[in-house]
Amino acid sequence: MKKILILCTGNSCRSQIAHGFLDHLTNNSVSVFSAGIEKHGLNKNAVKCMAKIGLDISDYNSNHIDEYINESFDFIITVCDNANETCPVFQDRNAKKIHRNFNDPSKINNGLYNESFDLVRDEIKNFITEFIKSELT
Repeated sequence: MKKILILCTGNSCRSQIAHGFLDHLTNNSVSVFSAGIEKHGLNKNAVKCMAKIGLDISDYNSNHIDEYINESFDFIITVCDNANETCPVFQDRNAKKIHRNFNDPSKINNGLYNESFDLVRDEIKNFITEFIKSELT
């Protein structure tokens, strides 16, 4: 089973959305982990935008990268420039690193729910769909 780590700054929104899509679109056939360079807690608006399309991520946890530093992964996906620039070196240097920056919808409109969450969610879904097609099938 492939192991995938998704990294973001706070592991609260973008990485959680990507985690949800990877779980769902692969029918849980891969082991998915997500973490942040910092730990901000699960963003309630990330939960809300996923619930709007029938995906429940409300039981996901916000994790810190240090929890996985000694793990081996097949893929490490960074979903923001900050995580990409500060990503620590993992013991398994064979992991394929993939980066795609997504805007942080929680930084728009003082963090209140807005269409930015849905837009970023849809962009992440497209990215994860392409990742699955190109790397996992």
